[in-house]
Amino acid sequence: MFQLTQYQDTAAKELLEDSKKLLRQSGDKKLIFKAPTGSGKTIMVAEFLARFADDSSHPPCAFIWAAPRQLHEQSKEKIETYFENSRAMDCSFFEDLSDRQIGENEILFFNWESMRQDNLIYIRDNEQDNNLSNILLRTREVGLEIVLIIDESHFHAQADTSQDIISLIAPKLTLEVSATPKMQNPDQIVSVDIGDVKMEEMIKKAIVLNEDFKNVVRRGQTETIKSELSGSTDEIVLREALKKRKELARAYSVAGINVNPLLIIQLPDRRGQADEDRQSKIVEILNKNGVCVENGKLAIYLSEDKENLENISRNDNDVEVLIFKQAIALGWDCPRAQILVLFREWSSPIFSIQTIGRIMRVPEPESGYYDSDILNYAYVYTNLEDIEIKEDIGRDYVVIHTSKRVEGYQLLNFSSVHRKRHREHTRLNPLFTQLFLEKAQAYNLKQKIKTKKQSVQMAFISDWQTENIDEIAGEHIHAETQFDGASDMDLQRLFDFFIRKCLTPFYPEDRSVGRIKESIYRFFVNEFGMERQERFQEIINIVLSKDNRAHFIAVIEEAKRDYIAATEKREKELAQDVWEIPERLLFGDGYFETDVKKSILLPFYSNERWQSEKAFIDFLENPANGVLWWFKNGDRDATFFAVPYGQDDNQAPFYVDFVVMMKDKSIGFIDPHGTHLADFAVKSDGLRGYISKLNKEGRKVFGGIVANTDPRHFAGQWMIFEKEGREARDGDWKNWTRLDL
Repeated sequence: MFQLTQYQDTAAKELLEDSKKLLRQSGDKKLIFKAPTGSGKTIMVAEFLARFADDSSHPPCAFIWAAPRQLHEQSKEKIETYFENSRAMDCSFFEDLSDRQIGENEILFFNWESMRQDNLIYIRDNEQDNNLSNILLRTREVGLEIVLIIDESHFHAQADTSQDIISLIAPKLTLEVSATPKMQNPDQIVSVDIGDVKMEEMIKKAIVLNEDFKNVVRRGQTETIKSELSGSTDEIVLREALKKRKELARAYSVAGINVNPLLIIQLPDRRGQADEDRQSKIVEILNKNGVCVENGKLAIYLSEDKENLENISRNDNDVEVLIFKQAIALGWDCPRAQILVLFREWSSPIFSIQTIGRIMRVPEPESGYYDSDILNYAYVYTNLEDIEIKEDIGRDYVVIHTSKRVEGYQLLNFSSVHRKRHREHTRLNPLFTQLFLEKAQAYNLKQKIKTKKQSVQMAFISDWQTENIDEIAGEHIHAETQFDGASDMDLQRLFDFFIRKCLTPFYPEDRSVGRIKESIYRFFVNEFGMERQERFQEIINIVLSKDNRAHFIAVIEEAKRDYIAATEKREKELAQDVWEIPERLLFGDGYFETDVKKSILLPFYSNERWQSEKAFIDFLENPANGVLWWFKNGDRDATFFAVPYGQDDNQAPFYVDFVVMMKDKSIGFIDPHGTHLADFAVKSDGLRGYISKLNKEGRKVFGGIVANTDPRHFAGQWMIFEKEGREARDGDWKNWTRLDL
């Protein structure tokens, strides 16, 4: 079963609404679906298709799925797996079609390149009258509209020959799916923001470019990056990448995570003697570093040479380095790939999502980000000149500056909080089963339902005014007819139908449908000793009979209400960790190196966004004060330091701007925070309570919210507020004291 994230649910919902709207309009329509590599594009399209099949407020449609290379086979396999339980749509190749036509809610998968060959049997006329034109003609004759889905559309869809095929298909709706779509003048665009994908921890936090080498941004007509590594030899680039791979492998091992990080070396698609010489040189360098085909640590994925590829996508596979070409790797999915090497002669210095897509995925999406932050990034090493970052990546997703913790740092061992990651907005987790059983007890469900001589009657179907119950049940059904002779399959369909209609506001994905079914089966085991495997028909007949349906609906509704309340409460829960100054922080294009002496991380990078922050850093840098070092904190996840604030049942993390170590070993938590802000009092009280608790435990800490008496130019005194928040007054300094460091 697949678990949808919030952005995946939203995207599927938008695709459904936009496609329905466009199908109702006159003329052929175009819809773009743009989503970053690693966001689960196929899953989102599959969920959209499942919802489309379940919705009757649109014209009946047949689908064609076109993909480059052999990606259509991979897509078909993924879609079929997604539909395994719901059987929402049929997935077919040409040879699978019945009556030489595409059925309603059937998807015909084909290979884009092969369809562009004029002599292909499915394009040209043949004795069986089974070419694409006639298949489409027969499909339209039974009243079906054609929807064309072009997967990885950036690869071929705009080519002239591809446009000819699209004209031949003449779809009512064309859906282009890509991280970098090319379609001109679409009628609608559904897009997934890379920030939302990162928030759900489905892709790496960022891509680090040439870590530990100075990268300089050149600003002109286009912004380019010049790296210290640009003039280096291939051997130096490869050595740095191998060193990083070993560092990552150690970090996974120390964390007890069974992932063997993969370094991938991308060669140009062109072939020639120079390319072959380079490949030989790379293999020679790898051999010197203990990586070769013979010991199973080197894999090769080239059209003319394939070695050690079996199970390479497994997180614990022994292969450490893969040599490949972009054309070969289209659609290739190996989430443990974490380091990419590109050499000078690569085809383009432009970095886009397509370039770095192979290393964007996280190896364990169900776990999300790891506590060891080095594992949450991917790394690129290249001697390319004047690298250009394309906008489709998203600002700051490729980071070019690294700041490292100075040597001699002594552990702080402070507690910190952050928001937990939850995915219960759209689906039911095991908590629902527990709540259902509790509500069944409270409702006295066992005594209220009738179990003798119960059977399914179809009157309840008319209540939902369904238009496709004949398909659901597998035969024509009259509303008042008893359904005694139902097969197991028909009963299962009716049971699924009943539950899907009970699920609002949760979308009836397979996991949520299965959760309610499991809850009902558990109820029958607990209360009547009725096992599903042995008494399946009897259980379904009891649940769906007219005497009992309302009682089960009532319990489901009560369980849903409690579930929503519980998950909303969980959304507010904070996770607690032991926190230390990060070993390194990474910064993107908008950050600049700033000359400071006391930062615990050097070099220090700032976006100079806040004048108050710059002025306070100048205050901390004063050589005459007692500051040993300072740390400029961030405001996200467990990487940065936060204290809880707010009421017990509604707490949030307060990311205090500065952690300051004094020469007397006392530690300050200080936040230059405007006195006029609405959250001043609650944040101040949260920080004050945290400091008080630590001091009672014998820690030597101080801190509070600080402000300058000259809030415009910051030329006045820095004052600190250490009293209860309710005593603060904007512009009134009598309850403040001078911050003396």
